[in-house]
Amino acid sequence: MTAPLAAVNDFVVKFANVNGSGSASANSMFAKAVLRMGVPVAVRNIFPSNIQGLPTWFEVRITEAGHLGRRGGVDMMVAMNPQTWDRDVAEIEPGGYLFYDSTKPMPPSKFRPDINVIGVPLTAICNAAYTVARERQLFKNIIYVGALATLLGIEIGVVETLLAEQFEGRERLIKANVDALHMGRDWVSDNMGPLGLQVRRADAVGDRIFIEGNQAAGLGAVYGGATVCAWYPITPSTSLAEAFTSYCQELRVDPQSGQANFAIVQAEDEIASIGMVIGAGWNGARAFTATSGPGVSLMTEFIGLSYFAEIPAVIFDVQRGGPSTGMPTRTQQADLIGAAYASHGDTKHPMLLPMDPGECFTFGALAFDLADRLQTTVFVMLDLDMGMNEWLVEPLKWDESRRMDRGKVMTYEELEAGRDFGRYLDVDGDGIPFRTYPGVHPNRGGYFTRGTSRNPYARYSEEGSVYVDNVQRLLRKFETAKTLIPAPVLTRASQPTRDGVIYYGSTGPAMHEALGLFEAKGRRLDALRVRGFPFNAEVDDFLASHDRIFVVEQNRDAQLRTLLMAENGGDPDRLIPVLHFDGTPITARFIVSAISSLMDATQPPGSRPLREAAE
Repeated sequence: MTAPLAAVNDFVVKFANVNGSGSASANSMFAKAVLRMGVPVAVRNIFPSNIQGLPTWFEVRITEAGHLGRRGGVDMMVAMNPQTWDRDVAEIEPGGYLFYDSTKPMPPSKFRPDINVIGVPLTAICNAAYTVARERQLFKNIIYVGALATLLGIEIGVVETLLAEQFEGRERLIKANVDALHMGRDWVSDNMGPLGLQVRRADAVGDRIFIEGNQAAGLGAVYGGATVCAWYPITPSTSLAEAFTSYCQELRVDPQSGQANFAIVQAEDEIASIGMVIGAGWNGARAFTATSGPGVSLMTEFIGLSYFAEIPAVIFDVQRGGPSTGMPTRTQQADLIGAAYASHGDTKHPMLLPMDPGECFTFGALAFDLADRLQTTVFVMLDLDMGMNEWLVEPLKWDESRRMDRGKVMTYEELEAGRDFGRYLDVDGDGIPFRTYPGVHPNRGGYFTRGTSRNPYARYSEEGSVYVDNVQRLLRKFETAKTLIPAPVLTRASQPTRDGVIYYGSTGPAMHEALGLFEAKGRRLDALRVRGFPFNAEVDDFLASHDRIFVVEQNRDAQLRTLLMAENGGDPDRLIPVLHFDGTPITARFIVSAISSLMDATQPPGSRPLREAAE
């Protein structure tokens, strides 16, 4: 018999439920109760794209060390779905725990000899207490929270407080839920003892907040000066537009007149939404849309107009599994190339690559400065894992002295003074021309905005040399963007190494943990987290200074690796893909296993002894 797992404030609980059963609220309450005990958690909600009936999972990593990424493996499975029983039981670590509804006996073949089985007759308890079917279903979830809290050492009073907050002002509902909670607590107290897995009070949460990336990005858009949002609903980006709406109603209403200082339009489709955004940008407003991969596909012609006519726009792309409908409620990082080169012809677009909700906020604001400065579409590349899951992050901070960077805008005074205005004239050599706001001057500063070729003074021309000059200038502007995009973050190994790893986005938390595991094994990796595209000189330096670089990303086609080769001349023999694309968030265990296997099997080309590298 395998010894039962024993751990304090460091284990994984996974809930296996049926979508539409009301379990999501109860599972979230369990996670927040751990937080209230002062112990950090990392949660992942894995749910189907239908409304009701299919399997759903909710994973809670209890981690006093504060890891934000998934670890991999399950120490306790709360198996509430007969459809996925075999799969769920198979995930449990040897010595781990299976918690299930024991009202109906299960054959011995459904259990594993190397795990510990905890049966609580949840249905029987519900049937004895409730007569309405829906009540039996909903309160069953609260009963198992009470049972789990008692088994794991979570203070029942903490859960009672959460229930009181959730149902504030509805005393009858509070009492009914507390009664159900006590049913689970009392049954376990009378029939079982505590488990080897325990939650103990700690002080490891501090002042950190629990927030979704979409919420943080929506707030970042407000702080970044956005006043226009045109969008069409699509999973997993809808909550970003909804968050922006909620924040605007609080922060963008004139306190004197009550008049809204924002415009939010749910368009008839994605094509219309990006058209509205570009129209608003042409008029001088800061505007954005929130979408996912299928929406970007539909928007590409308008994105090309933004690029060629040089009109600011921001697109929040909350990536999901593709192609086509793909896996709409699963996470991936598979839109990278599509966004970088969106539209036909020769186009290149800046991208920001946040790692967590904190950067969703800061990059959400920064995107509007970049769009104005570069006069183009800027993508902020989130994904479902980051966007729709709550992450524990430092409080969002804003520099009150910061002012919006509107870029090169020629004023009435400058035009009145006779300053030469050519809408597509590069006067500074950085590829960025001056623009004007519509109606800024009655006689000067106007121009005809077109998507066809034109000369520096916005006059129509299909002359080859004029076209070549224009698109070459756009390349100069893209080079300028390299100086404006957030710099990558470099993490050096404890000792010199010629091995490196490049990663980005929501892969970050799992990668940070994996680097520590590598160090513990005596293996060294320098790590570079890229935070935007185009890649700057620091990326070139990293590529040049390492013999073997593992590129970790969550897509099938190694899209970051492709961009590194195409844009920065990365050697394909030195760039080794490490790919995770099953739709679940990447784990530290996967990264360590995959890279370790590749390191053992791969001899870096042109490698030289570490002592030489150190010298």
